[in-house]
Amino acid sequence: MYINGFLIPVPGDKKAQYQDVAERFWDSAKDYGAQEQVEAWEVDVKDGQWTDFRRAVDIQDGEKVVFSWMVWPDKATAGASHEKMMNDERMQFPEGYEMPFDGKRMVWGGFTPVVALGA
Repeated sequence: MYINGFLIPVPGDKKAQYQDVAERFWDSAKDYGAQEQVEAWEVDVKDGQWTDFRRAVDIQDGEKVVFSWMVWPDKATAGASHEKMMNDERMQFPEGYEMPFDGKRMVWGGFTPVVALGA
């Protein structure tokens, strides 16, 4: 199992537009091997004393933090899918389309679980 994790600052009034982009992303990602995608909208994110989710993405007034992850069978599958997804026609947006978030402040990384439990 391999996980891509994301923190994304999204204007609160662009939640529906963000959901549309995330669902479009899933339509492509699942065809290239992704097993699960979760997009979690901020509900109870507190400011920390030294660091926190908000500071990690330089949150601005009116924005919410999205905590997101995508599960892949392995790192090789995740890596091989990236370029394919970016070139997939489903991920092409009309000229002039503005993403509902500032990608420069998005934080992401790849992870291998050290503990994975379930009921």
